Amino acid sequence: MISPLPLTRELVLIGGGHTHALVLHKWGMDPLPGVRLTLINPEVTAPYTGMLPGYVAGHYEREQLDIDMVKLARHAGARLVLDKAVGIDVERKRVLLKNRPEIAYDTLSINVGITSELSTIKGFDDNAIGAKTLGPFASAWDNFLEHVSEKRIAPSIAIIGAGVGGAELALAMAHRLRQGGVVGGEVTLLEATGQPLREVASGARKAILGELERYGVKLRLNASICEVKPGQLVLGGEETSLKASLIVSAAGAKPHPWLASSGLPLNDGFIAVDKTLQVVGAPHIFAAGDCAYLSHAPRPKAGVFAVREAPILFDNLRADLSGKSMRSYHPQRDYLKLISTGRKSAIADKFGVTFRGKWLWKIKNNIDQTFMDQFAEIKPMRAPAIPENVALGVKEAVGDGDPLCSGCGSKVGRLPLMLGLGESSKPSHLDDAAIIETNGATEVLTTDHLKSFTDDPWVIGRVAAIHAMGDIWAMGGVPKHALSTLILPNMSVGIHTNMVREIMAGARAAFDEAGAAIVGGHTSIGADLTVGFTVRGLVDGEPITLAGAKPGDILILTKPIGTGVILAAEMRRRVDPHAYAGTLESMMRSQGKAAAILAKTATAMTDVTGFGLVGHLMTILEASKVGAELDLEALPLLPDALRLSGQGLRSSIWQANSEVAARMTFKQSAKTDLLFDPQTGGGLLACIPEDCLNDTLSLLQAAGEPVWTIGRTSERTKFIALC
Repeated sequence: MISPLPLTRELVLIGGGHTHALVLHKWGMDPLPGVRLTLINPEVTAPYTGMLPGYVAGHYEREQLDIDMVKLARHAGARLVLDKAVGIDVERKRVLLKNRPEIAYDTLSINVGITSELSTIKGFDDNAIGAKTLGPFASAWDNFLEHVSEKRIAPSIAIIGAGVGGAELALAMAHRLRQGGVVGGEVTLLEATGQPLREVASGARKAILGELERYGVKLRLNASICEVKPGQLVLGGEETSLKASLIVSAAGAKPHPWLASSGLPLNDGFIAVDKTLQVVGAPHIFAAGDCAYLSHAPRPKAGVFAVREAPILFDNLRADLSGKSMRSYHPQRDYLKLISTGRKSAIADKFGVTFRGKWLWKIKNNIDQTFMDQFAEIKPMRAPAIPENVALGVKEAVGDGDPLCSGCGSKVGRLPLMLGLGESSKPSHLDDAAIIETNGATEVLTTDHLKSFTDDPWVIGRVAAIHAMGDIWAMGGVPKHALSTLILPNMSVGIHTNMVREIMAGARAAFDEAGAAIVGGHTSIGADLTVGFTVRGLVDGEPITLAGAKPGDILILTKPIGTGVILAAEMRRRVDPHAYAGTLESMMRSQGKAAAILAKTATAMTDVTGFGLVGHLMTILEASKVGAELDLEALPLLPDALRLSGQGLRSSIWQANSEVAARMTFKQSAKTDLLFDPQTGGGLLACIPEDCLNDTLSLLQAAGEPVWTIGRTSERTKFIALC
């Protein structure tokens, strides 16, 4: 999101915990002008752990537990950085990341939750799973159930930690096994001390122990775990081992290890904060939720406090960024604990009073669903309303009122581009690089730029670099030098510095992989972030053009298509977050290795970008004076692209791209619509002689480069048939 006012302050949120999720939701409704907001989270979703026992018991689907951080970040106008924080440089005000360069902040907030992993126990990481890492845990649970149903493993489970969380998990697992008709299911709950369920009063403890007995859950106290082996716990004491097909840790609240080296004040590993949720002695840094220790009012780890902290944190972050006074957070003395019992029933505990029954499950379910509904009901983005009195043609040009796409979705269509260029460009090279003969060397020169489709400068820098090198690779060249062209939004000098640093870090990584160097560039200020590169490459021998294809050549493609519809859906907050992350990975995948292999045998080649697959294929057919037959079933698609296409989603340039349909024979469908979908950072489309195909595919496979055979060229000139 680009503000009309200059951006002057950097707000960075580490973690997508419950507090930050609520802050992002509120920020989207009332942003503070002048702030660039960043969310750092390793996953595209954040789990709502309150529904975890219900999921394990079979009452919820996996997707119901996830907060969509892609949609939430779009709503808040935040850039989502998909990486894991591994440290903080307090002096330099930098967040250190696992897989990419550091990120600067003016104000920082940490909400990373806790972990139940016991990495200090020998063999735990390889042979057990922590319940707090919901994604891996959910996969492990699903695999366990599948293998049990196929009778490949014994239905035995060991859960480390007999607190409320461990007991809920044990009851949910026992219930799921019983409901599934599993015979001989065995769940063991282990506690290192002699006192289970210390978080609740005696009445609730007695009720929960009764439920454990009812489900046949074995409770082992004073259990000292020495080692975790495959399918086995090695214990201290008289009984030295316990066999279990699934070993899970729900053992208490463990701080994330990286906090220990953060330089922040800690209490038993948790970040010490004062009544404003500001880290003690660390100005401009805040922490909330389970990772924080409330120095002024210590409380147990519970989701209710994370939720209640959100309005205070929201106000205080704004206050820190704008120089206003802060509010104090005063946590309640006790809270209602609702403990599910496997079946749709629950036990309640507050102020030492215990209740139980199905009606409590309904209350808990309503609380959980209400919390999640606020994130699911975020409305899609729409373009500003069209004024009543406008020039002729404006309403038709605007179309359905959806916002204009970015990336290659913002390009000018192929037909108006060709008409506009007229005789000023050779049609055979319109889509690829210029060929320049200099002192006996063959140089190829190209330029390309992208209007940013993401607020993450590092990602757009890398994608734009790969995208620009596509034309060089398509002509069999090797990129050597690049000049950058950056259009930056209106920002303070500090944020401009941070943005350029991140863009160039992403781009430099891509160019370094290709053996090319960035040797200069130009910047200017504009409405939108736009990143482009002019790239010079060298060709050893004759360059591959669009004009060399022969009838009978096999068409192969090196990346799946669908980026246009997925990016359009993300703008409208309708994309599957995992599909979006996969699309970014696809766009950021370099084509250098694949291009070097294809260049050995390709008769014609192009990169698939803004004109869509058939638009770029048509440039080969026109230049080579051949036709093509495409195998629709063989066409590789990015996950979720077909569903979105079936819903009628289109990128802005789709209509212009579809003009080529007049020279095709096909039956319209959601899948054929993707043939006109503009691709950002797309793959290479190559024509390979049939007698060279097997060797080429073998080389690509050996290099780890994916490839799909999608059709062949034909005698029918400049025409595409689908079969």
